[in-house]
Amino acid sequence: MLQNAYLFLCFYLGITVVFNESYKAVSVKMKSAGALTVLVEFIAGSFSLLFLPFFEMRFPKDPKVYFFLSFAIIFYTIQNRLATTARSGMEASSYSIIKQLSNVFVMMMGFLFFKEELTFQKILGSILLIGSNMLIFYQKGAWKKNRYLFLGIVANLCMGMALFLDVNTSNSFNLAFYVSVTLLFPSILILITERIKIKEITREWKTNSKYLVLLTGISWSLMMVTKLKSYQLGEVTKIAPLCSLTVILNVLFAYLFFKKREDIWKKIISGILITIGVFMIK
Repeated sequence: MLQNAYLFLCFYLGITVVFNESYKAVSVKMKSAGALTVLVEFIAGSFSLLFLPFFEMRFPKDPKVYFFLSFAIIFYTIQNRLATTARSGMEASSYSIIKQLSNVFVMMMGFLFFKEELTFQKILGSILLIGSNMLIFYQKGAWKKNRYLFLGIVANLCMGMALFLDVNTSNSFNLAFYVSVTLLFPSILILITERIKIKEITREWKTNSKYLVLLTGISWSLMMVTKLKSYQLGEVTKIAPLCSLTVILNVLFAYLFFKKREDIWKKIISGILITIGVFMIK
């Protein structure tokens, strides 16, 4: 069971690197953050439906489950919308640091509500893991106060709350259907609340590379499915901190493919700390 959780986690880590790179690329060229969010979410939600046959088709009878689902959708709507704007106005280093907030939040919720064991070793390993990510991306002035920083913090706190609700409710649904709902419904809410017109969405499709937009949507879908499945099969207090390994993977990706070699020693030290942290959590 736990081995399968780590397998899905590995898929999640790889897919997230693709998602981060493609999302950053399309957000830089966007004309409307709301329209781009709706477009990518619609692609992701629609693609998720292709996985329906791979999971057991089930729907809960308890109305409380739908109540929690509604709250998760609200938090996802806020997170997805704010994240698009935050990504477009922040350096990747700053946003990568902020993303760790959601993992910390989920880990703490797993301890408080799921009564999972939270040992000193797990706490220290998590601190090393998250702290090493902050070391990788710390730059003088990176935390300068601005609205993008604030939006990024709020977005990832909402993501943490949504993921916590997901762990409770996604087990009651066909997983692919659940992921589709948590992507399509937020896109509809954003479309309505911001009064986005179809021509604005079409403009985003034409302005950006169609392949990158599709890649962002597809990777978003796969990222959600694999992450939720890893949470379902494993312990939240173990899976949540390990999700922060996406940061070091992004560093390696940038080093190998974009030849970004600045602060190489800081990154090597951070990599060692991450390795130690992973072994402590396991």
